[in-house]
Amino acid sequence: MSSSGSADYVITSIEELERLYTPVNPNALMKEVAYVHEHYRKMIEAAPFVAIASAGPEGLDCTPRGDHPGFVRVVDDKTLMIPDRRGNNRIDTLRNIVRDPRVALLFLIPGVGETLRVNGRAKISVDPALLESFAVDGKPPRSVLIVTVESVYFQCSKAIVRSKLWDPARQIARSALPSTGTIIATLSGGKVDGAASDRELPVRVPQQLC
Repeated sequence: MSSSGSADYVITSIEELERLYTPVNPNALMKEVAYVHEHYRKMIEAAPFVAIASAGPEGLDCTPRGDHPGFVRVVDDKTLMIPDRRGNNRIDTLRNIVRDPRVALLFLIPGVGETLRVNGRAKISVDPALLESFAVDGKPPRSVLIVTVESVYFQCSKAIVRSKLWDPARQIARSALPSTGTIIATLSGGKVDGAASDRELPVRVPQQLC
């Protein structure tokens, strides 16, 4: 069997694609709205994690953002704000948004099977008063994403149920996978001291959260 699949079996049209699937469940369409419904607001405010997808001339990007529940601020039913905390300074997502404002957000809530999806358009603000309103331990973020909401809907729990994502018995020991130091040392051809990086990590991460 070809690892890439025979070209004879590649879907190339919407008509072919739709023939593969039964008609969409009306409830799957009903749950999509163009604003932050009060029930969806509660989900956003309970979420300590969101993945942000964006697109730009160099390609696609999907990046994680996490903080205490409520770190994504629901300003009104059409506006969300997300602080950009200290990171690795690649700023791939921000570069994309400057050129193409379209974003897609996926919120995860520990212990909850349903996820929440938000599509919209974002802009980057460095308004001093706004940054200060998001300060943690006296440290404001470098910037804040202001997302204008275009669609919001929840995804059913099937993916979380199948993956058993929240099942403690399915947690994987970090030691079972290559350490971050090992990965960096390998990819740098030995220029980075992986063992030293691993030793410093437990101290470095807490110092760089804000």
